[in-house]
Amino acid sequence: MPPLILASTSRYRQELLARLRLPFEAIAPDVDETALPGEAPAALAERLALAKARAVAARFPGAVVIGSDQVADLDGEAIGKPGTHDAAAQQLRRMSGRAAVFQTAVAIVAPGLAAIERAEVRVRLRVLNDAAIEAYLLADQPYDCAGSAKVESLGIALLDAVESDDPTALIGLPLIRTCALLRRAGLEPLA
Repeated sequence: MPPLILASTSRYRQELLARLRLPFEAIAPDVDETALPGEAPAALAERLALAKARAVAARFPGAVVIGSDQVADLDGEAIGKPGTHDAAAQQLRRMSGRAAVFQTAVAIVAPGLAAIERAEVRVRLRVLNDAAIEAYLLADQPYDCAGSAKVESLGIALLDAVESDDPTALIGLPLIRTCALLRRAGLEPLA
């Protein structure tokens, strides 16, 4: 079996990939994640997922490398990781009572293969007051999460609905699509 590498330092993606019970190594991809002028959120997620996989694959020929990226999309505008408490509060206020689409792309680069898939997750946030936003942010501190919410944790209490055909996509790695790409690269999670 060729080495499997996750081109990511995200603990969320590492936890998700570990569910497949395939041995892998996580390596930082060292990719500039700045959006290009006018770049749509879905295109940004796809470009970055493939760039991350290619960057690590260039350093590890013969490996199967997974790259992934997620961009929150609010009315066509990319909403990134907030980084701070104040920025997270501002993001949640903007998204309160509205729908956002999380664009999550996964790419695989292996000898003779470069492929990408994307999953969309539509999330409807309930109407949030400042007290609820503050309580949530203090409890979960989701400052490293696109859209300022951890659906796998207390962030689920912020939502009215989640619609997706790949349930782990909202956490950062669409495992249904990842399994399909792994099979294309000759790795079967159930082998």
